[in-house]
Amino acid sequence: MLPLHGASLPLRACLLSGGASRRMGTDKALLPHPEGGCWLERTLRLLLELEIPVTLYSRHESHLELARALNGESLPPGLQAGNEPEATSLPITALAEPEPWEGPLLALHRLMQRYPDQRLLLCPVDMPWLRLEEQRQLLAAAEREPGRIHLAHDGERRQPLLGLYPSTTEIRTCLAEAAQGGERRLQGWLAAQNCRDVLLKPATLRNINHPEDLTTSWGRG
Repeated sequence: MLPLHGASLPLRACLLSGGASRRMGTDKALLPHPEGGCWLERTLRLLLELEIPVTLYSRHESHLELARALNGESLPPGLQAGNEPEATSLPITALAEPEPWEGPLLALHRLMQRYPDQRLLLCPVDMPWLRLEEQRQLLAAAEREPGRIHLAHDGERRQPLLGLYPSTTEIRTCLAEAAQGGERRLQGWLAAQNCRDVLLKPATLRNINHPEDLTTSWGRG
């Protein structure tokens, strides 16, 4: 069992948006959302409401461009283009995911290497019903055990792409060893970790993977 640390580690939200959307047949992140904008824009704005730094991690240049445009909206009044603050101080860091693109475990490993000694609120782009309330519930649960991985649970199964992952030396090293050893199943790695499940409203954790889901699922949240 890994020791629990992390009470003073800063928070950062990391939005994963690098999937190929093969089952959907089109880029899910850019689908229109009933609340306005696309799924990606809606989720980024939701994370910004937490008032913590946000990183968008994606291999798609169109996603990165959208995040940069949102940064422009968030710049302080009077700040002119060409005189923006450093990327680390902007509301959103648009981070390109390098090859190979081999799923969320490798993405999380890379994010932990980039952001050591922080607590990473991992979030997927394809939970279009996710609300600020559920994110705050997850963060509140993690405050009681800040060094432990906390994962969203819908009452039937874990949803590990929505979770609080402390990038402590112990967890970061363990994940690095797994990734370098060829492990690519996030659920497989988590089975051996010191995790806590956080029960959240199931309807808000649903995702859409197929075109037919678009016509049958809206309005059920």
